[in-house]
Amino acid sequence: METREILKKVRQIEIKTRGVVNEILSGEYHAVFKGRGMDFAEVREYQMGDDVRLIDWNVSARMGHPYIKIFEEERELLVMLLCDVSSSAHFGSGRQMKVDMAIELAAVLAFSALKNNDKVGMILFTDHIEKFIVPKKGKTHILRILRELYAFKPQRSGTNLRLALEYLNRVTKKRSIAFLISDFFGADFERAASIVGQKHDLIAVHVFDPREYLLPKVGLVRLHDAEKGTPFWIDTADPKIHHGLRTRFEQWQTNLKKNFQRAGVDYMALPVDRPYIPTVVQFFKERERRR
Repeated sequence: METREILKKVRQIEIKTRGVVNEILSGEYHAVFKGRGMDFAEVREYQMGDDVRLIDWNVSARMGHPYIKIFEEERELLVMLLCDVSSSAHFGSGRQMKVDMAIELAAVLAFSALKNNDKVGMILFTDHIEKFIVPKKGKTHILRILRELYAFKPQRSGTNLRLALEYLNRVTKKRSIAFLISDFFGADFERAASIVGQKHDLIAVHVFDPREYLLPKVGLVRLHDAEKGTPFWIDTADPKIHHGLRTRFEQWQTNLKKNFQRAGVDYMALPVDRPYIPTVVQFFKERERRR
């Protein structure tokens, strides 16, 4: 992709996600992801109805009448985006590929963090750590993250979720809100997710395409495993194939969700054939109710 096209895409997604962030998600984001505590801001005169526990007795004694302490939430948070850029992400049967939805979601989360003056960092991974962007604040930094998402060409094709999670723990000493965005075509990452979930607020975002288990009935077709690079044949007209694919996918997704729940990690499923914003908003609201 040429530089001009990349910049055009970045501008388009900035415009597209700005309204979502300003009108829908900014309040949800602020409500769900609280600051680390309360900082003292100032004192003011006591007013009828104020909490008497907040009276500053030293200032009140000096001034001759009651004053109370005012506190503000310490808002600065650290948001980490762990984005799976393996070959399987470049699959899509409809208007967009899985990677397109992942980029748009990352943009929404990054701009929500920007609006709340939070730092944002990013880890791009396959079965190798492809790139690490140090967390920073500011619009220029967010736009750099988006440019990387569009322009980056991974060196590897597989998926190693455990490696990405272990890397997050090593490079991020401070507690973060970590979004693991992937189709989760990997194995042996549950223990790593549990360890990361004890240190960070880890959220697993499962981006998938229904065509991965609902194939059109077009007869015998030759498919290609994007990550392993191997071709294989499948009879799409066989009802047993359809039933087996759907059953296996549903069982696998159910187990995936249960494994994350056991690890204390929130799970959100985003199919690429539906609008994602209602699901994200509902997810944030449910999180807020639980806290």
